[in-house]
Amino acid sequence: MTDAVINLDLPGPVVSRHQHGHFAEHLGRCIYDGIFVGPDSPIPNDNGIRLDVVEALKEIGIPNLRWPGGCFADDYHWKDGIGEDRPTVVNSLWGDVVEDNSFGTHEFMRLIELLGTEPYICGNVGSGTVQEMSQWVEYLTRGDDSPMARLRRENGRDEPWSVKFWGVGNESWGCGGNMRPEHYADLARQYGTYCRDHGDNTLYRIACGPNVDDYAWTQTLMATVGDLGCGCRPTDHFQGLSLHHYTFGRSWEQKGSATEFSDDEYWYAMANAFRMDELISRHAAIMDVYDPTRRIGLVVDEWGTWWEPEPGSNPGFLVQRQTLRDALVASVTLDIFHNHADRVFMANLAQTVNVLQAVLVTDGEKLTRTPTWHVFKLNQGHGDGELLPVAWRGDRAVRAVAHDGPRPDTQLPLLHASATRRDGRMLLSVTNLALEATTATFDLRGGTATVAGGQLLTASDLRDEEVTVTGFDGASIAGGVLSVALPATSYAVIELDLA
Repeated sequence: MTDAVINLDLPGPVVSRHQHGHFAEHLGRCIYDGIFVGPDSPIPNDNGIRLDVVEALKEIGIPNLRWPGGCFADDYHWKDGIGEDRPTVVNSLWGDVVEDNSFGTHEFMRLIELLGTEPYICGNVGSGTVQEMSQWVEYLTRGDDSPMARLRRENGRDEPWSVKFWGVGNESWGCGGNMRPEHYADLARQYGTYCRDHGDNTLYRIACGPNVDDYAWTQTLMATVGDLGCGCRPTDHFQGLSLHHYTFGRSWEQKGSATEFSDDEYWYAMANAFRMDELISRHAAIMDVYDPTRRIGLVVDEWGTWWEPEPGSNPGFLVQRQTLRDALVASVTLDIFHNHADRVFMANLAQTVNVLQAVLVTDGEKLTRTPTWHVFKLNQGHGDGELLPVAWRGDRAVRAVAHDGPRPDTQLPLLHASATRRDGRMLLSVTNLALEATTATFDLRGGTATVAGGQLLTASDLRDEEVTVTGFDGASIAGGVLSVALPATSYAVIELDLA
């Protein structure tokens, strides 16, 4: 009996390319020294933006970039970051360092142009005003002779930009204001009203959603969707709802080392990563009650691994190294997003450079592509493909992982997969979490397929900080069954031609 069934001929939802998004905050060395080195740096740059970082991000087809935070967003006043005379402020949230605002709105939008991607700007609800955020939208997107458009032209930009994605605050339940859900729900409606569409720039407003499993927050916010008695469409105030969930070791208080961990700690981390599936399912079920046609997208705009800071580093800079374990967290999480394509519209890995589960690390002129970068590189082909659900059979191999406290044991599947179809070709991603080799088998129904190629990501040990990506010849089809021979703790991507 095969492990799973894939129906090649059934229609499915489109896997949004925005699920593969990224996040850059004014935190540690993400912006300064990471993305921005200043125009006088000997490192090749475009008005201060590192060109090697730009090229490495273009290689993985980055679809969107969230900025300026994170927690920093609700301390950020955008007018501090425009013009010639920019004030300094204290970044008390991350390392208690002085922020000189040399990387602001125009620099970010230049980065967006260099990357050929879409901006996602998170506005200040916690310490800002409705007027402030409304004017930022106008400054960026309005083309006539309005006050903010004139100010933009004074600062050297004639034509407006296109900025679709706007976050209405960040973690308003915590660092973004310590708000109650009822209070924030009203603010989401208020800010959504005054953050207006200008010209042909149509906003996609992303309301601050829950912290992990705060289902009451989702319930309260979604209850505001509906007939508001004002002729407004149900989703006029926000079109997306965010969700944050990080992967760590035994507990939030015992995150564990990034590089020195036991096999048991590996299983704790992978169970924590797999919890993303439960969180999306349960929050989506609440959303379905108020939004049955799924017009509002779930936006997982912060996710990734969070280990103890690297010894000797500023603990507020969230510096951590990576191993094969981080790559497997990324492969499993992206599969989960793909498999929830009917609700998950966007996701953003934390963070792009030098912070948490970064895809890139810089050290002076040196640039390193992390294990996670390679996972995103291999996943590119899933973006905007049609989901082909992988139906696992009941005897799927699992491992029981015990948790501290009231949470029940996690039945962690040892095989994870997602499949998409586009332009007559199927892309199948398969992760083997087991500490031993295995063969995954898939019953392909409703069509015929031939193996066109594949790639394999693995390392000799879970704790290796370098992974290898090689051509993969371990996939074969016989009698309509696709067999994938996987080494221990590995990730494979297989391309199949469909007929």
